[in-house]
Amino acid sequence: MRIAVLADIHGNADALRAVLKDAAEQGAERLIVNGDVVNRGPDSVQVMEELLARDDTSFVLGNHDDLLRLWHTRSDKLPQDWYDDPFWGATAWSTEQLHAAGLLDVPGDWPLTARLSVPGLPDVLLAHGTPDDYRRGLSERTDPALVRRIADESGAGVLVGSHIHRQADALVGGVRVLNTGAVGSPADGDPRAQYLLLTATPQGWQTELRRVPYDRSGVLQRFETSGLLDTGLSARIFRDELVTARSLYTPYWEWTETGGCPRDTASWEQFAQDWT
Repeated sequence: MRIAVLADIHGNADALRAVLKDAAEQGAERLIVNGDVVNRGPDSVQVMEELLARDDTSFVLGNHDDLLRLWHTRSDKLPQDWYDDPFWGATAWSTEQLHAAGLLDVPGDWPLTARLSVPGLPDVLLAHGTPDDYRRGLSERTDPALVRRIADESGAGVLVGSHIHRQADALVGGVRVLNTGAVGSPADGDPRAQYLLLTATPQGWQTELRRVPYDRSGVLQRFETSGLLDTGLSARIFRDELVTARSLYTPYWEWTETGGCPRDTASWEQFAQDWT
């Protein structure tokens, strides 16, 4: 059995298609989408439609899949001042795109975890972050005590996460920890689309962290032609992350929090100058 695990597509249809093609060529019999199908990029509707049309695909809920549903209802789970802050224009735009297509509530049925069980092999537990927090990424940097607790509580011998937009394969607290990386917006300086290939063999789980090249010019153009880039600063940051294959949004957010700066074009330009 060979399974492709992909995540953090973030509305990038070109990257998704490249990964799906590669997974098929590698003989993947099943796909697990480990969260964050939507938001950030211009193609949230397209990627949802393409994945939902498949009969070999299952889903795990990611924080961005949930965010757009919370945004649409103006949920009190989010800070109320976000809803009127122009910085969040890209999120509002993606929410409306999915709502108009009738796809916004689809992730409401997605679980927080998935499990692979094959006789004779350790169970594999998948979550976008951790089973109880989809914003907490798993990697070689994760606290071994946390990894050990998740493994003990779940009975799994292999943990697979996503969310951090970079790949990982490490033994942490005596537990195999894997991270899929990101299909649509990698953050390790390598712009190729990333995913994980798992193969069940008599000797154990064979793992391969794959990277697939694709032409980014189309998705970068659609940032402009779709109207996404017109929504404001966050869309510009998401585009720049795609260009640089680096994490910019989170460090910028932390930089503004620490310095008490407004999230606007002037502070972004100052941050970008300091960051680079």
